[in-house]
Amino acid sequence: MQTKLTQPGKLLDTDGRLSQVGWSPQPLLDCNLEYARFYYIQLFQRFRIKRWDYYAVFTPHMFFSATIADLGYAGNIFVYILDYSTNDLHEEGLVIPLSKGITLPRNSTQGVSEFRNKQVSLKFEVLPEGRHIQVDWPGFHNGLGISADILLQEPQEHESMSIVIPIQKTRFYYNRKTNCLPAQGSLQYGEITETLSPDTCLGSLDWGRGVWEYKSFWNWASASGYLPDGRSIGLNLGCGFGDLTAATENCLVLNGKIHKLDQVKFQYQSGDFMQSWKFTDSEKRLNLDFVPFKDRTAITNLGIIYSEVHQLFGCYSGTLLTEREGTIEIHDLIGFAEEHQARW
Repeated sequence: MQTKLTQPGKLLDTDGRLSQVGWSPQPLLDCNLEYARFYYIQLFQRFRIKRWDYYAVFTPHMFFSATIADLGYAGNIFVYILDYSTNDLHEEGLVIPLSKGITLPRNSTQGVSEFRNKQVSLKFEVLPEGRHIQVDWPGFHNGLGISADILLQEPQEHESMSIVIPIQKTRFYYNRKTNCLPAQGSLQYGEITETLSPDTCLGSLDWGRGVWEYKSFWNWASASGYLPDGRSIGLNLGCGFGDLTAATENCLVLNGKIHKLDQVKFQYQSGDFMQSWKFTDSEKRLNLDFVPFKDRTAITNLGIIYSEVHQLFGCYSGTLLTEREGTIEIHDLIGFAEEHQARW
């Protein structure tokens, strides 16, 4: 029941409706958000369009993430880092009125995402050899400081999960998630400096554009790592938002190739997030347990704007049956799973 997109084109037609709905292993559609038509007074539309670039890097010792987001009436800049051995997590964020100073490209395949002020500088650039992530935040964590200069290698044949789904009649979500990008460069946090090697470190991208309902809820799960035989393995699972009858974002990524899944059920105890989670799918191909070891809780409350995310870091173990590679066994793969509620 999954609709696979094969033809390039525009995301929106002249009436502001999605030209195609479904998924693809590479982005095919031009994100022409200027065609959006969900308010009678078009001037107000920019305040409801959401755009973000979220990068994450898994190293043997740490998890690092940096985001530039434009939520229309405000921007959001945040960086966080987690030490696996100590469970120490620190996060800093900025809310930017009217998203002033934020630059985000039209499509995920080229361009520069950037924000800088006197406190912080973030720059994400798409280069021929991959994605260049640069972060400099001297005041991070009471002056400990954090900086990153990382290249995520992105071979042309590397597949990603692109999804286009409707949300009500005139709202929509266009998303691209890329797992298992070999990472090289450096990451410095206080007195700790880690040199990243593509043999052990992998990065991922969550690139989102769309118009959501004011009250929104979703689950997302992701991981990028290596199997004992050296193959890279990634997970991307999601549910809870929009019309997913044509396609879901659920997949396994094995050595850079997408293995598509249909509907996936998140079984967990909301409010008691540190209990074990269970993931199964509608075709009985996926059977995963997720044991959390850290709850990253991030709450933003600005009155009409509210966001509460519980992002659980933990280990995935279980099996997944693929059509081409047979049964894949997963043991203690570090990743995350989250519940997110928002008014935005």
